[in-house]
Amino acid sequence: MAKTFDDIKVLLIQARDTEDIERQEQRCFVERCRLRIDQFRPVNVVRDLLDLDLLDGIDAVMIGGAGEYSVTRDYAWTEPLLALIRETADRDLPLFGSCWGHQLIARAFGGEVRFDPEHAEFGSRFVKLTEAGEKDHLLRDFPPCFRANMGHHDRVTRLPENAVELAFNASQRNQAFRIAGKPIYGSQFHSELDAERERERLLRYRANYIEELGSEERFQEILASLVETSEVDHLLHDFLQKFVVAPDGAETT
Repeated sequence: MAKTFDDIKVLLIQARDTEDIERQEQRCFVERCRLRIDQFRPVNVVRDLLDLDLLDGIDAVMIGGAGEYSVTRDYAWTEPLLALIRETADRDLPLFGSCWGHQLIARAFGGEVRFDPEHAEFGSRFVKLTEAGEKDHLLRDFPPCFRANMGHHDRVTRLPENAVELAFNASQRNQAFRIAGKPIYGSQFHSELDAERERERLLRYRANYIEELGSEERFQEILASLVETSEVDHLLHDFLQKFVVAPDGAETT
């Protein structure tokens, strides 16, 4: 029986210590996916047990950010989470990772992630599609160059062997990728954040950012860089449309 957007159930994986940002992130995914909040099953790896049974009855898995945690470090929940990601692939469940989720997916399948503050990105940045990205089932309707909202210190320095690079920019490669033959995508940019939501996030951690950036002026420059990223704002909805609601035409290479 065909799925409709009203039927979809999404497992949302989070790693958050602060309740307000945990809830804000959930709202962001609800808005960008254009679903109801009750269609999400949120799991916070910091406090919730991870079990492969979490995937039962799920139509798609999404992984958000993690301001307090790094993919380059190991925690008590790291291996169970990587196992859950690999099980998602074994079940051919659609999976999308944003920022921290993007990095997790890369690590789960053998890629490398590095803490690299010299190439940290904040605010809105330009991203370019690779030749493969321009042909990709999910991204081929995007313009060759577009802006996306970002906020990260870690980055994927080497993709898994079975991954295809879909986007890059002047700062770094691997801004987006897909696992070949699987409905699995990652974007280094925050596909769940529009300009308003990223501004909320930046202001929430204002003191931290000012300390890191060195000045209030630099922080204000990042706030001023935020723009409505119309292409990225519908990316998660498109992902569900093409891989859950109407997957028959989805390409596997």
